[in-house]
Amino acid sequence: MNKIKVSIIGATGYVGAELVRGLSSHPVFEPLHLVSRTFAGQAYSEIYPVFRGVCDIECSDMSPEEVASDSDLVITALPHGVSSQTVPVLLEAGVKVIDHSGDFRYKDLATYEKSYKLTHPHPELLSEAVYGLPEFYRDELKGARLVANPGCYPTCSLIALAPFLKSGLIDKNSIIIDATSGVSGAGRKADLDYAFCETDESFKPYGVVGHRHTTEISEQCSLLSGGMPGDIKVTFTPHLAPFKRGMLATVYCRPSAEFADVSAEKLHDIYDDYYKNETFVRVLPGKTMPDVKAVNGSNFIEVNAAYDADTGTFKLFSAQDNLGKGAALQAIQAANIMFGLDETTGLKTMVRGI
Repeated sequence: MNKIKVSIIGATGYVGAELVRGLSSHPVFEPLHLVSRTFAGQAYSEIYPVFRGVCDIECSDMSPEEVASDSDLVITALPHGVSSQTVPVLLEAGVKVIDHSGDFRYKDLATYEKSYKLTHPHPELLSEAVYGLPEFYRDELKGARLVANPGCYPTCSLIALAPFLKSGLIDKNSIIIDATSGVSGAGRKADLDYAFCETDESFKPYGVVGHRHTTEISEQCSLLSGGMPGDIKVTFTPHLAPFKRGMLATVYCRPSAEFADVSAEKLHDIYDDYYKNETFVRVLPGKTMPDVKAVNGSNFIEVNAAYDADTGTFKLFSAQDNLGKGAALQAIQAANIMFGLDETTGLKTMVRGI
């Protein structure tokens, strides 16, 4: 099979580095252009020495048109507001795009503009963009031209919630999500809040009201339950933990009136049935709970559930790597589907030992 040429715009952030890691070991995809204005002219292995002899491509400051000219796929890892201007140029040049910003994740324009405090320059693309969560939108990803890669917190939360939303077993007004991310979720930047001495031995909430991922989760919950954007509003609180990578979500909700005789066993059976054919979703047995260390460096996500009979509350748990299933490796999973490959290609054995 001929190699599929993949370029990355915004290649030197942490998501970019994870994309390079995934693409460098992929049997079909091949990194082509690694675009970085800051590090143009430097070999990638100079920026990230771990890639010495693996990826020594020189970073460049190419225009979107130049990148698209000989690429089969361009993956953008750019800030919101920048992607919305760059992606249309790439599409116009005839190349497929996976975008990591929030600029194309929403179907409701007003929600996006309120959440990001931006006016979208190309709202006509929102209806075309496919939300890149393969477990829910696999058919739509086949042959897609534009994929909006989900946020890390939404992926972790939605994988936990979807089986119950789709079957109408949740009281839609009761969803509360507490989720925790490693420091890499803040990106690769000089910011005192994320310096080692500030985060080591620290654990704290942030963005406690109005975090952008709240509206993304709410919209997808609405759509997955068969409703319209805005039908469901979740309560979401993110937290920052002192580890590099990893994400854990704990979701609290109440059963709907249709869900009789709730038990932990029933919750587990629902997970088992819904995800039985999903390679990258691990439904854990019994009382084994998800652990960020068990999914570190991989595209796997682990789930389990418990039921608190005293309060009538579900507790749904999920763990993933925020840079893996939460970002770059999920993008490669989506790309596999877009190009007609087995979606596990290059991903199934990408795990860490310790």
